[in-house]
Amino acid sequence: MTTLDHGNDTRSRILAAAQKLFAERGYAATSLADIAGAVGLTKTAVAYHFHPKDRLAAELIAPAADDLFDFLGTPFDTFARCLDGLVTFCVRHRAVVRLMLEDIGRVDEAPPGSTGEAVRTFRDEIYAKLVGPEPTDFTRVRGWAALGALEYGMVHTMDLPEETVRQSLLELLSRWS
Repeated sequence: MTTLDHGNDTRSRILAAAQKLFAERGYAATSLADIAGAVGLTKTAVAYHFHPKDRLAAELIAPAADDLFDFLGTPFDTFARCLDGLVTFCVRHRAVVRLMLEDIGRVDEAPPGSTGEAVRTFRDEIYAKLVGPEPTDFTRVRGWAALGALEYGMVHTMDLPEETVRQSLLELLSRWS
């Protein structure tokens, strides 16, 4: 094995451990030392690949971004189809979604140029997709309720299998169509 391959393997192991620990504990409650311990490395070795810790989060978020852009670019003709696409995306990337939602804090007050502002922008785009161009009072409430149910339904069920969470959320939210 070449040194480059070993380095990529190490990076992959670090990313996998970080994703698991962030999902279990949250971003703020997970240190580089925790990640190092999970992969059998020193904190210095982890920092060599990912310093500061934000670089880890950014690398974990990147794959989900492509799927999010696909979702936002897909035309849906019904609320149910839009919801299915959103639930599928959110559950597939629930560790990343948890990282963004739970640990970034209050995105509505996030300053310009911050990560929180970017999260708020994506949240608002997703909401607009759920409610359509001319939302009624009902569709506005339903849109915000769906986003809240998704957030809490994912964040607090990280221990359940992905398909169980997906089916449960779809069953619950489909009643609102």
